Amino acid sequence: MEKEKRTDIFAEERQKDLIIGRNAVTELLKSGREIDTLFVVRGEKGGTIGKIIAECKEKGAVVKDVDRKKLDFMCGHANHQGVAATCAAHDYSTVEEILETARERGEEPFIVACDGIEDPHNLGAIIRTAEAAGVHGIIIPKRRSASLNYTVGKTSAGALEYMKVARVANLASELQKLKAQGLWIYGADMDGEDVRGVDTTGAAVLVIGSEGDGISRIVREKCDFIISLKMKGKINSLNASVAGGVLMYEFAYKR
Repeated sequence: MEKEKRTDIFAEERQKDLIIGRNAVTELLKSGREIDTLFVVRGEKGGTIGKIIAECKEKGAVVKDVDRKKLDFMCGHANHQGVAATCAAHDYSTVEEILETARERGEEPFIVACDGIEDPHNLGAIIRTAEAAGVHGIIIPKRRSASLNYTVGKTSAGALEYMKVARVANLASELQKLKAQGLWIYGADMDGEDVRGVDTTGAAVLVIGSEGDGISRIVREKCDFIISLKMKGKINSLNASVAGGVLMYEFAYKR
């Protein structure tokens, strides 16, 4: 079972927008198109690869070291020369642009933060529901998160074209900044207080954690409230995107 799961994860990264080889990635950098993730064979740092890595980091791309066999598989065994890159399916926004969207609408900010949502299908589903529920934008961390790849765009069913998504280096620090601007931070956790009894009106950030680990400790410490959905069945949790969707509409209803 574990081997099947890992193979599925690798398959997600074999996207149709994978750019393969040193020359191709170099030209991609010259074009100005936003690079989402650069994959580099572990240990390959010299020559043109070192320059490519430096430029990608300067532009804010995520750089991942991978073993050669994995990159061979991702590239369909094409001659990748030690590097491959993916382009974002959509440009990233900034947190300030998300807040500006709320101001333009004359509404209190309503933001969703995803902490550790690594499944691109879950992130795409969250984006789709967020757009329908009136969320102004979504924040994801650079690490431990799915990026705006082809799968996310497809799963969002077009919502990615209308939803601002900001990618930040440190989610906990970003939440602290938002608290300083008057937003309340609500973390979703199955041990939290029933959301139906919590005042979720006003400027708010809803934090959704991963299915396996939930919200990380450092992010949880930034939350003003820990909220949950009360379960009546025999299972004690929901899929992250499903739980997030129910909570988003609970917030939307009260707003």
